[in-house]
Amino acid sequence: MSQDIYRTLARRLDALPNGYPATDSGVELRLLERLFTPEQAALAAPLRLTLETAEQLSARLGMEYVPLRKQLKEMVRRGLIAAGPVEHGLGYGLMPFVVGIYEMQLGRLDKETAELFEQYHRQAFGQMAGIQPAFHRVVPVNESIRRDLSVHPSESAAAIIANHQAWGVVDCLCRVQKALVGEPCPHPVDVCMVLSSRPGAFDHDEIVRALTQEEALNTLHRAAEAGLVHSVSNNQQGLTYICNCCTCACGILRGMAELGIANVVARSSYVNTVDEDLCLLCGACVEKCQFNALELEAALVIHAQRCTGCGVCTLACPEGALTLVLRPADEQPAIPETHDDWLAARAAARGIDLSDVL
Repeated sequence: MSQDIYRTLARRLDALPNGYPATDSGVELRLLERLFTPEQAALAAPLRLTLETAEQLSARLGMEYVPLRKQLKEMVRRGLIAAGPVEHGLGYGLMPFVVGIYEMQLGRLDKETAELFEQYHRQAFGQMAGIQPAFHRVVPVNESIRRDLSVHPSESAAAIIANHQAWGVVDCLCRVQKALVGEPCPHPVDVCMVLSSRPGAFDHDEIVRALTQEEALNTLHRAAEAGLVHSVSNNQQGLTYICNCCTCACGILRGMAELGIANVVARSSYVNTVDEDLCLLCGACVEKCQFNALELEAALVIHAQRCTGCGVCTLACPEGALTLVLRPADEQPAIPETHDDWLAARAAARGIDLSDVL
């Protein structure tokens, strides 16, 4: 009976634009069973992406209000469902598995859950990652863009930070997960950033370490110097985090390194260029590039189709020979304006009806 409950929840999660595909091994059910009790799974399955108050859910689901509200709050605390302010109080809703439930397990992730996720990633992520629009998009390192170019605020990590009122840093869940399965990543762990428009939002958080704006910019620079790629959710408005990613641990970028999915992340509007008069052919940039977009021959070769426009390699160049320039207009990616626009585009690509989950 409990397997039926988890199967129902898994199907509900797969009905979301993000997806949660089934596997032949059934590891997706074991993963949900690890995170949800049967009662929690049964309550999560009928929730919608649109937040509803406990009163509204009590009426719609035919459940007693007081125990329902208690259970909803416990599920929010455990990162299993979403919560936020609505017109008549606090609303609750369904979260995708990725990006969503899984990322909320920071601080609770253990070896068994990490191993189950690793199995699921290897068996199912390819079905999720190749669908467009991608989950994430690359934001270039600020110092890498040619100085005479104007940069849209949504494509500047520094501008994204400046447009918020609270900043924080957490350990990278992907690197924590890889360490738990015995495959630790050499990159810094404490560089994933969260953002809020509410001042002081992270001051008393148990997981997030609150930062000043200057400390947030320093964290960004530290990540870039370590060779990490800035990425954010694939929309322009309402950005709430900046991931600093690598192909050896990041759940999304591993889709490129391990599964060969070229469009697993949306590239920025920029592409690398080299000043051959300054280039010493030292190869420092080639070592930093995580996308195999650079190659040393008689001159430095830039493979524009592989270049994501992250700009990480420019920081490694001792001569300043590399800079990012805008791609031609017809090669610049269209970035969904809002998360709702992303949901609609992704639902259309998967052929699913959003009215079933909104």
